[in-house]
Amino acid sequence: MSQLILNSVEKSFGATTVLHGITATFHSGTVTAIVGDNGAGKSTLCKTITGVHHPDKGTISLDSLRLDQLGPHNIRDAGIEMIYQDLALAKQQDVVTNLFLGREETSQPFGLLNRQSMRKRALGVIEEMGITLPRLDIPLGLLSGGQQQAVAISRAILFSPSVLLMDEPTAALAVREIDHTLELIRKLKAKGLIIILISHRLNDVFAVSDRIVTLRSGQIVADNQTSATNMQDVVAKIVGA
Repeated sequence: MSQLILNSVEKSFGATTVLHGITATFHSGTVTAIVGDNGAGKSTLCKTITGVHHPDKGTISLDSLRLDQLGPHNIRDAGIEMIYQDLALAKQQDVVTNLFLGREETSQPFGLLNRQSMRKRALGVIEEMGITLPRLDIPLGLLSGGQQQAVAISRAILFSPSVLLMDEPTAALAVREIDHTLELIRKLKAKGLIIILISHRLNDVFAVSDRIVTLRSGQIVADNQTSATNMQDVVAKIVGA
């Protein structure tokens, strides 16, 4: 059972302190929702976990491994993946190319792309997650928003991460696509991942999360089990009522 541990994490940009002493522990097989108004520090927190920013104070650890001074590539190699709201997909490229973007498999001794192996692994992860796509050689830009989100999730889990951070995964999706994305999150939870979900959609938060952490002005102002709170209380904490 893995744990992602943040201890007194602070982050400032110039004279502006964005994160104030964030302390939290995230556990395997759980979905923790991070909620808060715009500017609350949600994105900065996630970028600090993934190494885009280094904390000015405090520590971040995955089990016994210190992460707080590692770069994004090292943190990704340690088993932490992030799906950004814009998905960061190459929409003119096909599904297989996107799944292995930056981690392509090559054959020895000539270093040629091993398309056969990548296609086999791509089919495996897509079937495992129960994702329906018209075909693997279709450009991403021709897929629906929900299908593109599914590809982004598949890319994130292809290399067996321990931690998955998701930034607004249901934003701009149709209702049916939202339901499918939430079901994918439940499947990832069942696989034992640590899932951190940023979302403004509280209906989705209450549908899949085990725990809700509320940020306001860079501080944790509430940390509740989802079953022990309700939407009205969460909104009140977000706005400071």
